[in-house]
Amino acid sequence: MKTLYDVQQLLKKFGIFVYVGKRLWDIELMALELDNLHRSQVIDDQIFIKARMVLTREHRLEEKRAAKEEQNRGKKVDRY
Repeated sequence: MKTLYDVQQLLKKFGIFVYVGKRLWDIELMALELDNLHRSQVIDDQIFIKARMVLTREHRLEEKRAAKEEQNRGKKVDRY
């Protein structure tokens, strides 16, 4: 398990489809669903850890991307 798509496919096996409309929120909801599956002992520790690591990495990247976009918006200067 290496990508967010892989985690989505794992959740899909259990009938869990996540689409909130904002990527960061989707990642957070996937993490909650994954926690619930693990707590219910539906998935084993190894799969849980790998999926959680993917979600953590994707969440961090998405936060950086959002911060960079916000910073770029602040730098735009209206010439008129």
